[in-house]
Amino acid sequence: MSEQLITCQGLTKAYGHKAALSGVDLEVGRGRIVGLLGPNGSGKTTFIKLLCGLLQPTAGTLEVAGQPIGPATKSLISYLPDRMYFADWMRAVDLFDLFRDFYRDFDYSKALAMCASLGVEPGDRLKSMSKGTKEKVQLALVMARRAQLYLLDEPIAGVDPAARDFILHTILTNYNEEGTVLISTHLIADIEKVLDEAVFLKAGQVMLHNSVDNIRENEGKSVDALFREIFRATPMEGGEF
Repeated sequence: MSEQLITCQGLTKAYGHKAALSGVDLEVGRGRIVGLLGPNGSGKTTFIKLLCGLLQPTAGTLEVAGQPIGPATKSLISYLPDRMYFADWMRAVDLFDLFRDFYRDFDYSKALAMCASLGVEPGDRLKSMSKGTKEKVQLALVMARRAQLYLLDEPIAGVDPAARDFILHTILTNYNEEGTVLISTHLIADIEKVLDEAVFLKAGQVMLHNSVDNIRENEGKSVDALFREIFRATPMEGGEF
């Protein structure tokens, strides 16, 4: 078993002449909760889609558990996208049936238990649910798998602040502890307390990758405060931003 769960070298993804990721070198180990942090347009979603095999790199290498991205790695990854992709006529239980058929590591009873704890009625159709409730259904689908790598793209962006701690608790108590959770977000203050490591992305490049404890000790400030300092908008010539 590979010691590093995610390994990439010189990873680049360009759309035409614009690079979303540019020469990214990164290693992420097992049993970690990692924040993939950056402003909009920094390359977070592109990196996650490359890990899922939904996009192909322009250059460089990317591996999960020592294997290049492909059919073998798809079975290791549980992915929560930043938007719902299921038909509105479906019920939560229909999705659970689908995932049970498709993924050998999907725990049906665990998904139902998460629905109960999240206040979701599994027999309701998606079209009758609020945006936040749909997010909870997707979360149950993703976290009910015993995956090696959980990729969560903005898992708390669609819910009210009161529900965020509850959702983070659901993530913490349901992921495979031998695996790693990669959480993409710009709501750093809300998730900082659950993170082991932070990766700062800016304009498609890694600005920082370190443990949360080291960041606090070395910088003398929280991850959120450091993020605000690094990514603070600065005035351009002529006073324009």
